Amino acid sequence: MAQDATVYLNEGDVQVERIGGISTVSFFHPKSNSLPGRVLKKLAQAIATEGQRPEVHVIVLRSEGEKAFCAGASFDELLSLNNRADADAFFMGFAHVINACRTCPVPIVGRVQGKAVGGGVGLAASVDYCFATQASQIKLSELAVGIGPFVVGPAVERKMGLSAYSDMAFNATEWKSAAWAREKGLFMEVFDEVQEMDAAVQQLAQRLAQSSRDALTNIKKVCWAGTEHWDSLLQERAGISGRLILEPTARGILQQLKG
Repeated sequence: MAQDATVYLNEGDVQVERIGGISTVSFFHPKSNSLPGRVLKKLAQAIATEGQRPEVHVIVLRSEGEKAFCAGASFDELLSLNNRADADAFFMGFAHVINACRTCPVPIVGRVQGKAVGGGVGLAASVDYCFATQASQIKLSELAVGIGPFVVGPAVERKMGLSAYSDMAFNATEWKSAAWAREKGLFMEVFDEVQEMDAAVQQLAQRLAQSSRDALTNIKKVCWAGTEHWDSLLQERAGISGRLILEPTARGILQQLKG
């Protein structure tokens, strides 16, 4: 147990807690809840597994800590990529998480307590109902490192619209406020304090846990209609990111940031 705790604190991990029809999936990484491939894989597996449990009617997706919700792709792992197969596989990690959220038969409630960057915005866009705090600024920073928000793009565009996606994709260094994100449809509710948000998350989760699972599944199917091709779409998008991250522009930017 002590060894597991050490891994969780030093390398990041995913944990699941199941109480009364509510499954809470939590992820953590010591570097601002960034997402290395190992954590992405476990996150996708946890969402898929919990969604198939007949006793689970709702999943709450959250990260640990009081600051950043998710810093997106692991910078250390981006620096380590040196061949196309590994690069494509890394970005497919985000695709698998998005598709796990999309195909999960029960609703996913998101809890965003702080800033979300890149893949973190993709996570927020992939849940079915997202709560946030005033501290939850968002940014799609991928262009600033020589690639683009290709894998998360379909989820962000579906939730916020093409105009908002384009704004963030091209203005890759600009933070958008939680109020702006709510106006564009990413966040459903924004609170001043984390405690207020947590109370609202729990209240909605408890209501959904008491609802018909069959009804919840069918509502979710309606909400995600038109995304049936995302398995192939996100694979294609991961390939674009995998190619670009190995090109001289991205490698030069990464080396500058490393130095």
